[in-house]
Amino acid sequence: MFKGLIGKKIGMAQIFDENGAAIPVTLIEAGPCYVTQVLTMDKQNYSAVQLGYGEVKPKRLTAGELGHLKRDGLNLPPLRYLREFRTKKIDLNAGDQVTVQVFAVGDRVDVVGMSKGRGFQGGVKRYHFRGGPKTHGQSDRHRAPGSRSSTTTPGRVFKGARGAGHMGNDQVTAQNLKVVLVDPERNVLGVCGSVPGAKGGLLIIREARKA
Repeated sequence: MFKGLIGKKIGMAQIFDENGAAIPVTLIEAGPCYVTQVLTMDKQNYSAVQLGYGEVKPKRLTAGELGHLKRDGLNLPPLRYLREFRTKKIDLNAGDQVTVQVFAVGDRVDVVGMSKGRGFQGGVKRYHFRGGPKTHGQSDRHRAPGSRSSTTTPGRVFKGARGAGHMGNDQVTAQNLKVVLVDPERNVLGVCGSVPGAKGGLLIIREARKA
């Protein structure tokens, strides 16, 4: 059975198990999603399901995007987000609806999202550098990275060297999270622990690869 959804992060909460222990939970508004395309080995040379999420006004989409959702007799609503899920378990057809009921409490999932953007940051915040000495006459090197020289060979700083730069706003995957709450009435999924991104950020929920 295919297991995958698109959703957005609501925020964090906590629930209590039968022993009274508090479990940190991230709540996700997952779906309902529509199957906008089924890709097969015969036609596209790979197997996947394309899902659409987030109904918007038709004027928010281009004519090509609207045509993709209305092709071959499909009558899907205007959907803002389209994402593909690689899978060999294709038991769906274009036009089908997918809800949180594809998951059950106890399932393991991977959640993909964009991390919070932090702008341009220094080495201390970005890579946990120690910083310089705080005594012995030092006045302005508290959070400086220190020397980066490579002497005469090769006489330059290597690519990828850690230092100040843009931080955050990267695709991050939280792996092997346990589903602890499924609410079909409100389209809410609860997973144990944290997931990347800010409140309202787009998330991809799929079956865990390393469960």
